[in-house]
Amino acid sequence: MKICFATNNTKKIQEVKAALGDSFDIVSLEDIGCMEELPETGDTLDHNAFQKARYVFEKYGVDCFADDTGLEVEALDGAPGVYSGRFAGEPRSDERNVSLLLEKLNGQSNRRARFRTVIALILKGKEHSFEGIADGEIISERTGTGGFGYDPVFRPWGYTKTFAEISMQEKNTISHRGKAVKSLIEFLK
Repeated sequence: MKICFATNNTKKIQEVKAALGDSFDIVSLEDIGCMEELPETGDTLDHNAFQKARYVFEKYGVDCFADDTGLEVEALDGAPGVYSGRFAGEPRSDERNVSLLLEKLNGQSNRRARFRTVIALILKGKEHSFEGIADGEIISERTGTGGFGYDPVFRPWGYTKTFAEISMQEKNTISHRGKAVKSLIEFLK
């Protein structure tokens, strides 16, 4: 089955392709000729995911799915949440986002956090959504070189390593995106 993953984030595409295996032919926005930035103006993860998926489906006429992910930090009342990618402003920078997060949590004893992913699927004109959550905590300094975004400071519950220190295969089994993708795969099969 051919389906477009509506993102320009190559690391997200690699993660999803690794999770899906050979069962699906995942194509990128570039593969379908979409070079423009997708709209992402909602104030919830659900709204953003569906906004992106609807844009691609309506403009390019292909079955597709889009995701939106947020890091929700308890001590920051759920921030950065839907604004995780642009937490430190424009232009987007993982490095600056992580630095700002660590600065805001400096001296905080409550470092509980969760990653939450919403996947919006449009298949044959019908809409479906899937969610995945990974609970954990924000550690005080970056460790690991894998992953992207907040991975170097997010340690999932029950682990001694951050998302940036574990393999992509292991991350896909426990991560927010991995769980949402698993639900997507079960639905598609």
